[in-house]
This record gives sequence, C-alpha cells and structure tokens, in this order.
Amino acid sequence: MTPPITDEQVSAFLDLGYLVLPACLPPDWQESLCREVDRWVDTDLRSDSIACCTGRWASGSAPATMELELGAHGWLVSYPPVMAALARLMGPAFAFHHMHSSRHDPGTRCKDWHHDYEQRPQRDRRHLMIHVLYYLTGLDGTIGDLVVLPGTQHIIAEKNALAHVGERRLAGEVVIDSLPPGSAVVMHSALFHARRAKLGGEGHPRYFVDCSYCQVGPRWPSVKPYWRHMLARAREMGLDHGEWPDLFDERHFYDPVAPSDDKDVRAQL
Repeated sequence: MTPPITDEQVSAFLDLGYLVLPACLPPDWQESLCREVDRWVDTDLRSDSIACCTGRWASGSAPATMELELGAHGWLVSYPPVMAALARLMGPAFAFHHMHSSRHDPGTRCKDWHHDYEQRPQRDRRHLMIHVLYYLTGLDGTIGDLVVLPGTQHIIAEKNALAHVGERRLAGEVVIDSLPPGSAVVMHSALFHARRAKLGGEGHPRYFVDCSYCQVGPRWPSVKPYWRHMLARAREMGLDHGEWPDLFDERHFYDPVAPSDDKDVRAQL
C-alpha cells in the first residue's frame, strides 16, 4: 500500500463515507488474530469487558484483560498501512478511541441501521471519526452482510434515527458481501450502516475486529468507562511506536455526563 491510499480513494471516501481495503492484513496475522478472538469469546474475557462497560460506570473499573493486551490485537491498533491511510484522511493528528472484537457464528442476529459517531448531542460533522472494520475471514454472503447508505455521514442525526426500520432494505444502500480474508472497511463513523443476517456459514464463523479513531480538535465522549486505564496501558506497551504522539493522549476525551443505557453499550461491544 504505497502510497497508502490514492487521491481518488480519498475523494471517494469523502463522498461516499467508506473505503474498502481488500486483503490488507498479512495471512499470519489473520491467523493470530482469529486465535485471539476465539480466546476472547470462549473464555470470560469478553463477558468481563461487557460487565465493566454496563454495570459499573461510576467506578471506572477495568477488566482483567483488554483487547489491546492480547498481542496481535495491540499490533492491529497501530497497523502501519492503515495508520498511513488514516493520516491521509484525518491529517497527522488523530487519537485512538476504542476497539472491540467478536466472532459472528451461524445464526448471528442482524444489527439494525445505526451510526457510531460519538457526539452528545449530535450537532455537526466538522471533525472526522473513523471506524476500521476488519473482516479477518472475509465476507462470503453467509451469516451477515455489511450494508451501508452512502452519503449519510453528512446527515446530522442521532445514532438510532433509523432503528425503526430494523435492517430492512433502503433505497440507495450498498451491500458488501464479498471480501477476501484480511480485508478492512474504513468507514466514516457517522455513516448509517447495518448487519443484515444471512443463512449459512456452518463451520466457517466470521472473525471481526473494529478499531475506532478520531480527529484531534474537539474532546470526544468516551464509550468505555475505563478509557483512562486503556490509554495508559497502550502507552506503557508502546503501541504508538513513537510515531503517533496523539494516539493515546487523554486530553482528547471526556467522561459523558451519563452513560448510555446497558442495551446501547452492549450493542457496541
């Protein structure tokens, strides 16, 4: 990926709100990440993380292990080719907001139309927030499709403004259902999108990691109550590789006045 993304890709992202990077992860790292996702899902790690986000906001207590402490997940936070692409889109000053990891097994339910732009209240789109959706085993038309509504990142609306339509088809939508393993979708966080459930996938679960970043400028609301611990741990581990001084700086964030209800928080994890 040299240059990381072209001028045409930058223009397309600004217009449509998303950019696909096919097979951008090396195969050995895909395998390492998948093993870590299995550990995250099949042990108490993920449930502990959810409990810390939904039951004890005031205490800010952190789980025993966070995603970025798993090894390959920490490497993924600042994966150089994607960081270079983010710098083309947001400029050199941006911060890591959060990450989460999941495995979508056959029968995984849909996720209704929503966006993930963190702003309280929703009032403008002057600064970029980006979610990088990594599909470690790709997309193949089973389990669930990623569906996006191009251009909706420019609409000022609450995250759940389209929740009343569930994951039903909408005019102008684009279905992303075929990606090779190790692909990423770089998405403006304000872009409305959904996961539309599909049949099939037996024996071939989908491995998914989501990393979020925000442009330096405003102070952004945090979504994980232990965000200070998360950023401090990332600094201790040297995950910025000495190249991204703003990546784990606490000054870019604040605790929201009140947390989202448990249902909203669980939906993000």
